[in-house]
Amino acid sequence: MHEPQNRQVERRPDDDLILSVRDLAVHFPIGGGWLGRGKRMLRAVDGVDLELKRGECLGLVGESGSGKSTVALSILGLLTPTRGRIVLDGQVVTNGQSGDRKALARTVQMVFQDPYASLNPRQTVRRTLEDPLRVHGVTAKSEIEDRVATMLRHVGLRPEQSGRYPHEFSGGQRQRIGIARALILNPRIVICDEPVSALDVSIRAQIINLLLELKDTLGLSYIMISHDLGVVEHMSDIVAVMYLGRIVENGHWREIFERPAHPYTQALIAAIPDPLRHAPLATTGGDLPNPLDPPNGCAFSPRCRYAEDGCRHEPGPMLETRADGHAVRCWRSEELVAASLVPSP
Repeated sequence: MHEPQNRQVERRPDDDLILSVRDLAVHFPIGGGWLGRGKRMLRAVDGVDLELKRGECLGLVGESGSGKSTVALSILGLLTPTRGRIVLDGQVVTNGQSGDRKALARTVQMVFQDPYASLNPRQTVRRTLEDPLRVHGVTAKSEIEDRVATMLRHVGLRPEQSGRYPHEFSGGQRQRIGIARALILNPRIVICDEPVSALDVSIRAQIINLLLELKDTLGLSYIMISHDLGVVEHMSDIVAVMYLGRIVENGHWREIFERPAHPYTQALIAAIPDPLRHAPLATTGGDLPNPLDPPNGCAFSPRCRYAEDGCRHEPGPMLETRADGHAVRCWRSEELVAASLVPSP
């Protein structure tokens, strides 16, 4: 695989941690008759630990239904976790301790997947960018105009285009507007939820490069949510792989892509078109299990070509981070890493 450009990963002290997620769980009660009898629990997220340091991009990957967006909504304060603790730039945002909701919005913002649905078709670009500023106490007309014009230039649009409506822009331009809206309050963390999946292939690279440029220019930290590991490889410093509500592997991007230790991660990487790949990686079939009725033992065992009897009865080991920053939830991880490094005959 190609090596992502302009990648700078360095160890930072703990006081440079901008986001800490500990034992995050989000459960939803489903169904239930009279007096709640028969009610079942959907464990959308079940014990997730994450860390993000200033200036880093954390890639959060997995199939649809793995819990990625639920984690994001919890960090944004839009979902109340069942348990766990989220500390965002020193501010606890769980257990009713989020404090000033506006202050939280000034810390973290989101770029949505669909640039067509995420913009109000009845508002001009100027109104779309002005409204957050006014809500957060910016009332001086000259300051609002300056910040809107500056942000439009940051995302590659002209200030004179601010009087137009969303339907007058292309898909790529609409996503630039969505990015400008997310950045207009000068947040420190931006969550990008599949920001290029709804765009034409020819436009995706432009938006990815814009996000990387803004990250360096404005000193941002990103959480990049995607099922496309090609995008994650290009952008991320740290990668966390989710499966059925849990992290099954995380570590530095090079470790994840060059030495994947979980069969699910190997299967995701094998799906990336790469004619130069020499090492055989695992493939998988079937669909994500029903989260209301998860399989016994390791959740991935019904789809894993390496699963043994023990895997079907014993949950995967605890996700413990090694000295090199790599962690995996799989009983056979060591032998699978070794096998993945053997060249094909």
